[in-house]
Amino acid sequence: MIDWFRRTTIAAAAFGLAFAATPGSAQVLELKFGTTNPPGGVQFLSAEEFVKRFNAKMAGKAKMELFHSGQLGSDGEMLQKLKLGTLDFSQPSTATSSVLPEFGLFDMPYLVKDRKHMACIGDKIVWPELAPKYERQGYRLVGIWENGIRQITNNLRPIVKPEDLKGMKMRVPQGTWRIRMFQAYGANPTPMAFSELFIALKTGVMDGQENPYTNVTSGKLHEVQKYVSETNHIYTPSFPTASLRRWNAWPEDVRKAVLEAGAEVQPWTYEVAAKEDEDTKKQIIAAGMQFNVADRAAFVKASEPVYEMFAKEVSGGKELIDRALKLADGGC
Repeated sequence: MIDWFRRTTIAAAAFGLAFAATPGSAQVLELKFGTTNPPGGVQFLSAEEFVKRFNAKMAGKAKMELFHSGQLGSDGEMLQKLKLGTLDFSQPSTATSSVLPEFGLFDMPYLVKDRKHMACIGDKIVWPELAPKYERQGYRLVGIWENGIRQITNNLRPIVKPEDLKGMKMRVPQGTWRIRMFQAYGANPTPMAFSELFIALKTGVMDGQENPYTNVTSGKLHEVQKYVSETNHIYTPSFPTASLRRWNAWPEDVRKAVLEAGAEVQPWTYEVAAKEDEDTKKQIIAAGMQFNVADRAAFVKASEPVYEMFAKEVSGGKELIDRALKLADGGC
């Protein structure tokens, strides 16, 4: 009885920390949203818009605050905090595959044709199938936004074909399949937090990296890289996620506002991301980086082993790939 009372008291105290009293008013639910993306990146802009819309809907009854640039930890660390219930929201992308292997689908190179295709995959595969599995792992998906279309930058040479990556020290985000992809291309990939990337490139610890143009500029990577190669090798969605422990304790109006804001931000994100892609690409080239377009056919061919591994190692992997590819032909 004493142990039960102690546990109950501790749990109640912990939950109470999420609330703050304001003079002359009822207690306000305070929520934290963490992203590793710095200001200017599409993920940051999406999170910022989401927070703004949520706060407007709640009209002071609840308040969300955004923490950027990995202030609350790496994607992996924040996923763990969500599971434990010590953080409200984070914005993982590639890292989702570390808690649900099926999310590795979005690390298959050249899988997603465009944003319209991604929206279709979201409607037909992510929401009805992956989201419930994700929830069973302790996470509540609240939207499908964008990380971006990824390109390669480096300090050694232009990347035209996969063999140009041979032996190159490449920073990649956390996630098994991105590592395997660059290994298939002949590079030497190393997972690293985005917050550590600028220094790693500047000091030569890493030769290159891959990111959307908006992340290159927001992270100031163009200041420490010589070459940018347009490979378009992966379109990475962003998966804003709530702690299921926290979610289950929130009032219904809070959850409703979260889902409404999450859904509203998706088309907003696609529109903003498309414009940011063009603007930041021009900015990078104007800054003096040497630009080239890679040989898409050569990279698609070199990517085949990654698809084969995914189909073999992930339960239902081949079916997921086949269905996602079929949706590119107007399956929605």
